[in-house]
Amino acid sequence: MSSNTSANIVITGQGIISAIGIGVQENLQALRDGRSGIGVMRYLNSSHHELPVGEVDRSNDQLKAMLGIASEREVNRTALLGMVALRQAIDEAGLWRHQHRRIVLVDGTTVGGMDLTERYFGSFCDSDEHIECMRQHDCGATTELMADYFGFFDESTTLSTACSAAANALIVGANLLRSGQADFVVAGGAEALSRYHLNGFNSLMILDHEVCRPFDDTRAGLNLGEGAAFVVMERELDARERGASIFGYLTGYGNACDAFHQTMSSPDGEGAYRAMTQALAMAGVQPDEIDYINAHGTGTVNNDQSESAALRRVFGDQMPPVTSTKMYTGHTTSASGAIEAVFSLLALRHCFVPANLGWSHASPDVITPSMGISQLTINQVLCNSFGFGGNDTSLVFSRRPKHNLDHLGTIRKVRVAAQVELTDPDSLADINKYIKPMEARRMGKLLKASLLTSFKALETAGIDAPDAIITATAWGCAEHNELLLDQLEREGEVPLKPTYFMQSTHNTISSNIAIHLHCHGYNVTYCHGMQSFDWALRDAKMLLQGGMCRTVLVGLHEEVTPLMRSLLGRLGLPLAPANLYSKAVVMTINEE
Repeated sequence: MSSNTSANIVITGQGIISAIGIGVQENLQALRDGRSGIGVMRYLNSSHHELPVGEVDRSNDQLKAMLGIASEREVNRTALLGMVALRQAIDEAGLWRHQHRRIVLVDGTTVGGMDLTERYFGSFCDSDEHIECMRQHDCGATTELMADYFGFFDESTTLSTACSAAANALIVGANLLRSGQADFVVAGGAEALSRYHLNGFNSLMILDHEVCRPFDDTRAGLNLGEGAAFVVMERELDARERGASIFGYLTGYGNACDAFHQTMSSPDGEGAYRAMTQALAMAGVQPDEIDYINAHGTGTVNNDQSESAALRRVFGDQMPPVTSTKMYTGHTTSASGAIEAVFSLLALRHCFVPANLGWSHASPDVITPSMGISQLTINQVLCNSFGFGGNDTSLVFSRRPKHNLDHLGTIRKVRVAAQVELTDPDSLADINKYIKPMEARRMGKLLKASLLTSFKALETAGIDAPDAIITATAWGCAEHNELLLDQLEREGEVPLKPTYFMQSTHNTISSNIAIHLHCHGYNVTYCHGMQSFDWALRDAKMLLQGGMCRTVLVGLHEEVTPLMRSLLGRLGLPLAPANLYSKAVVMTINEE
């Protein structure tokens, strides 16, 4: 780690693939031209052709050819998209010349290898023909595929906080650099379209049958998209010492939980408000110094109203130009935070505001977006990414920092204040001591177990609510994932049960805990196989030792269905210690 007293974080490489192009230049030109990439479905094998999507204009075989991968090799589409974006970022930053340094990959994804799983799910019980594809199913395995393709990453990890996953990857990456645990971090996210999440979102009735219109009075939902983006991050002094080009500074970031509902945002946008104010405070930037806001802006009635309420709370009558770029790419879910981080950096570097395409009707309950500005002095950009479960994240990108960021401390001692484990499903009845029976009946076993161990651990530690919640889970709510896959296999793309989908995202566990504890603090979920819990503990220590919080609730929560146990056993992959396993650990600063 450099001996410099500051730890300013700079961006020295960018890579992107989306519905509007491959590479930074193609995406920049589309943004300048106001050209949308949303259209009729071409590559996803779905019957829902009435739903517009933002697809990357390449087949899997074409992506493999670009990467030099044999066409007959099964590689999930999320990984392929990620590899393309990663290679661009790595090449631009010149990382190939620095393989002797500590290089970490931090990826955000939720879909992972679902495109392969859903294709072969019906054969898994009776045949081993396609069972090898299950090795790529989980989020962490997809990240490892990407890392292995390049062969020089010292470490890799995966965050899965739904639509804020990639933005949170940048936060974790910055903290790794500031704490001296890495020399370079390549952070971002990748997500491919799948029938699973297309039909899942459709079950929530939030997909528009026309091209989406964020912040418009006639808005009727979102369009799903796919893509990937990654940025190379390093400390400023290190970048200058090696003569790297600097595309911008990550000067501020905020992570907060809305703690309101699994799929809806609060009317006042509390989580979004907290994330934005944290990011501005860290950057040392006043609201009137923000020159452009890349809004989350999905086009759903709820999101745009909630985000607008939060924006008005922060900026009042001094609202800078605000646009959503979802009409260009579609909502790329877990990748959106990184794709829009690249868009924010392009706006910063090239001094323009991309138009909020499709807007024509003002509404009193939402902000009025910009229709584009071709030339504007931009020094500070705020980029918002808000996910299911209220996992809200904001980033500030700057032309130059207003002040220097400090290195994160490592002197403070951390202690475990309490730890509770659960492996017996019969003990789940104890959850009724903490929540109403009607609430418990709507939850799957893993949600109840994680909530019960969390309540008990906090009770033992004498803490009402922690400052942060960090969850580890390799598979998430496996029972509900399997139920949705089974319904999709048996019944086809009929309306699926929304309760299955609502409990299928990995961060459902962590957000459910936050909702019941009314905890608005830092909230992330690690999904990186057997390393998930180690990464969760590591993040907790960074927060505590860096003085960013005083108490952290860390959890490891897993469930294994009979089918999963059979599949993983046949593949020789490691299993959770029990069919239901939940551990909650309360970590605090040691005051002694």
